[in-house]
Amino acid sequence: MKSVAILQSNYLPWKGYFDIIHSVDLFVFYDDVQYTRRDWRNRNRIKTTRGAEWLTVPTDGDQDKRICDVRLTDPRWQGKHWKSIEQSYSKAPFFHSYRESLQEVYLGRRWDHLSDLNQHLIMMIAREMLGIRSEFADSRTYAARGSKQERILDLLDRCAASSYLSGPAARDYIEESRFAEHGIELHWQDYSGYPEYVQPHPPFVHGVTILDLLFSVGPDAPWYIWGWRSDRRDPLARLPAAVAGNAG
Repeated sequence: MKSVAILQSNYLPWKGYFDIIHSVDLFVFYDDVQYTRRDWRNRNRIKTTRGAEWLTVPTDGDQDKRICDVRLTDPRWQGKHWKSIEQSYSKAPFFHSYRESLQEVYLGRRWDHLSDLNQHLIMMIAREMLGIRSEFADSRTYAARGSKQERILDLLDRCAASSYLSGPAARDYIEESRFAEHGIELHWQDYSGYPEYVQPHPPFVHGVTILDLLFSVGPDAPWYIWGWRSDRRDPLARLPAAVAGNAG
């Protein structure tokens, strides 16, 4: 029995993305498909004193390129993004717990391809910061055939998947009967009900990068992503005493 999820890589995804990764045995980066502009592939939001603002990675991407072929055009973005992150979160309770690892990503090397950057950040955050044990793979290694839904099904067959976890947006085009024909159980991720936490720069916003949660609650981050579903206690009880006191 093997549960699988297949998603395009995103830049510093939100907590729901990591919820999906945690829920499956194998997570497949689906980056050999068409790049979409003004999407989550190359941008995400952080909380600032002015509210939620975009961090956008400049690319040479257009609708004719695959995500894995998109190149990063101007290396100056790396220093600018790190400066923005540092300015917005340097006073967050757990910023310094993750500073060294993230600073190395932004200032320690140059990134040439969007897919390499995204996948590295996602795997580092999942394994080192959230303790997720799911396996990772790249769809290019499977040489799947077909298009749209049929390509997903072929990829799942090649992964020997017994179940598939999909994001809710795919309901518009997925035919559930086709998955049953392949002997694959289809499940839908539910993004509702995530608990709020003491977030910098109120009011609270769910749709921001995972870094916001990590900097705010540190090692308790997994509880706010998936642990709360089996533990309905007051979320503030999960915070260090000093931080919880500031929430009153």
